[in-house]
Amino acid sequence: MATAQASEDVATTARRLIRDIPDYPKPGIIFKDITPLLANPAAFQATTDAMAAPFATAGISHVVAIESRGFILGAPVAQRLGAAFVPVRKPGKLPAATNRETYDLEYGTDTLEIHADACTADARVLIVDDVLATGGTADATRRLVESLGAHVEGFSFLIALSFLPGRQRLGARRVESLLTF
Repeated sequence: MATAQASEDVATTARRLIRDIPDYPKPGIIFKDITPLLANPAAFQATTDAMAAPFATAGISHVVAIESRGFILGAPVAQRLGAAFVPVRKPGKLPAATNRETYDLEYGTDTLEIHADACTADARVLIVDDVLATGGTADATRRLVESLGAHVEGFSFLIALSFLPGRQRLGARRVESLLTF
C-alpha cells in the first residue's frame, strides 16, 4: 500500500501529465486528456496502483469498468487487487445475455449493458472509471451491478470534477479519486 507521501508524488505526476484540451468535444468543454499519462509506463502503473490502494483490504472480488477509458484503468486495478475484470459496455457490444440500464443525460438518454452472469450475489465490486463528472454513468453502472445481486463496495476514479455533482449523486457510497479538479 502506498504511503501518503508516495500518493502525493503519484498525484503530482499524474496532474502534470494530464493535459487540458479546450473546446473538445464541443465549445466550452475542457477535456482532460489522459493519453500522456498512459504513455508513461512508470506513471501509468503508479496511478493504477494508487487507484487500487484504498480498496486493498476491502475483499474486492470484481472490478467493473466503464467503456472505454475505464477499461484502460480498470484492468490493471483488477490485477493489482487479484480480482476479476468485468466490462460495462454500450448496447450490442457484449456477446452473451446482458442486463441493461438506461439513464438520463443532460440532453437525452444513454444505455449500458453488463453480462447477466458477470457477478454472483456474493461478489464485492469496485467500479472504476477515468472521470467522475455528473455521476450518471457511474450510478447507472451501480444499478447494473446491483441488478445481478452483487454488492458495490465503492468507486475509484482517476479524476473527480468538483464543480459537477457526481459525488453527491453517488450518495454515501465510498468514492475515491486520485485527482480532483
